[in-house]
Amino acid sequence: MTDEQKDGLGGDGVELRDSEIVEARQRAEEAVEETVLPDESPLAHLTGEPGMAKPDPILVADAVGRSFGGLKAVDVGHLEVQRGTITSLIGPNGAGKTTLFNVLTGFDRADGGTWSFDGRPVAGLSAHRMARRGMVRTFQLTKALTRLTVLDNMKLAAVGQRGENFFNALVPALWRSQDAELEKRAEELLERFKLAKMRDSFAGELSGGQRKLLEMARALMVGPSMVMLDEPMAGVNPALTQSLLGHVRALRDEGMTVLFVEHDMDVVMGISDWVVCMAQGQVIAEGTPEQIRSNRTVIDAYLGTQYDEPGAEE
Repeated sequence: MTDEQKDGLGGDGVELRDSEIVEARQRAEEAVEETVLPDESPLAHLTGEPGMAKPDPILVADAVGRSFGGLKAVDVGHLEVQRGTITSLIGPNGAGKTTLFNVLTGFDRADGGTWSFDGRPVAGLSAHRMARRGMVRTFQLTKALTRLTVLDNMKLAAVGQRGENFFNALVPALWRSQDAELEKRAEELLERFKLAKMRDSFAGELSGGQRKLLEMARALMVGPSMVMLDEPMAGVNPALTQSLLGHVRALRDEGMTVLFVEHDMDVVMGISDWVVCMAQGQVIAEGTPEQIRSNRTVIDAYLGTQYDEPGAEE
């Protein structure tokens, strides 16, 4: 079965008819259109400009750079991400968005610069140490361990497991109770993400959309304070788009911070509290969705004329 065929299944693996897929697509579009910036958002009344300070930033980056040969992939002077909000990172292909993700989360090393997370300097920390601090990420190309079951993929992500120590592993009494708690937590998340019926299936049997759900669910096993999503909607059948949008909003509603890369401007404009636009490795603009939609620099560099005026016909 191809990914396209699999994505014609609901999150619990139930086959959807063509009429149901069309209905799901319509619901997803309506969900994006109806999403509005919360009145209580601390960013709602700010006038955006590149590198501006935020009331309560969870992530602060200064002079972060990354080059590949003669190409300056990332050259961010100053960037702050507000705590408890959904911030979208947009820009044309090659703008440096994923490279910035890689650097900030410890999957790549910066050539220079400093950044702090939750008030503590974290520049140079490895990815697993960043996860322990509460910053986790997903990937544009999903990284599920295909030869492990869905449940085992979930359990593997949890930090501080006593059974991971070689000597402790020889004494099951030291880790069995914790393992049972982790399995319960994993099953709760699988139920929440409509993957409970797939718990004993190999992750390689999941569709592309279901793997996106698995990655997001697995990230929550860490108990993060910030989740970074790299194109979570890319390649996802419209039947699952609504579900993913709901999960992203739920993360914010539960107090987590979300920073995500996305090219679907309807999604970005509908779900974001704040939008940051990059081009040629630099932050060229930031602001509320309404401000970004009418920002001439962003229109010229990325959005195009269909976003030239609010309410303009597409």
